[in-house]
Amino acid sequence: MKLTPEQIQQLYKFTRQHYVEHYDMQTELVDHLANDIEQIWQEKPNLSFEDAKKRSFKKFGVFGFMDVYGARQGALQKKYMKILWQHAKAWFRLPKIIATIAFFYFFYTGLIEYGDSFALSIIGVVIVFGLVKHILLLRKVKKRQKLSGKKWLLEDIIFKGLFLGGGMIGINLFNIINISSPEVYNIFWAIFYAAIFTIMVVYVYISVEVLPKKAEELLIENYPEYKLV
Repeated sequence: MKLTPEQIQQLYKFTRQHYVEHYDMQTELVDHLANDIEQIWQEKPNLSFEDAKKRSFKKFGVFGFMDVYGARQGALQKKYMKILWQHAKAWFRLPKIIATIAFFYFFYTGLIEYGDSFALSIIGVVIVFGLVKHILLLRKVKKRQKLSGKKWLLEDIIFKGLFLGGGMIGINLFNIINISSPEVYNIFWAIFYAAIFTIMVVYVYISVEVLPKKAEELLIENYPEYKLV
C-alpha cells in the first residue's frame, strides 16, 4: 500500500507543525516517515493513515524530530566549516599569500606605532563592514525564500555563517581593552594581534564575499532541486 500525493503533503505539513522549517530537512523526514508508514501497513494493513503516522513518529523518541534535525545541522555546519577552510587555505598560497603578508605587516606596524587606538579602529571597521554585508545578504536570502516559499538548511548556514565569528571578534575586543595596556604592549603582543587581525579579516571576507557568491553552486551540488526554485 502506497501513500497518496495528498498524504505526502500532509506529512510535509506535519513536519512543519513540529518546527522543521527547512525544506531539505522536511523532505528527508517525509521520506523516512513515508517508508516507515508503508512498512507498518504491510504488517497492519487495516491501520489508518493517522494511526500509522503517530506510530512512526513515536519511533523518533521524546524529542521528536529535534535529534535528527540537530544531527543534520551539525553535519552541515561541519561541511560549511570544511568549505570555509578550503577557501581560507588559498590565502596562504601564492598569489594570495602576498596579500595576507601585506595585511599582517600593515596591522603589525599600526599596532607598534598607534597601539590600542589602532587596534580598536581595525575591529570597528571589520565589525561594521561585516554586519552591513551580512544584513544585505540576509535581505537577499529572505526575499528569495519569500518568493519560493522554501528554506534550505545549508543556505541558512552559509548566509548566517558570519555569526560563527562573532564570539572570536568579541574575545579579541575584550583582550585588547583588558590586556594591551601601554605597560605590557610590546613587539610580541603586536605580532600576536597582527596575526589575529589577519585571520579575522580573511574569515570575514570569505564569509561575506566569497562563499555567498558560490552559494548557488554549493546548494545545487547538495540539492539538485534548488536549481528549479
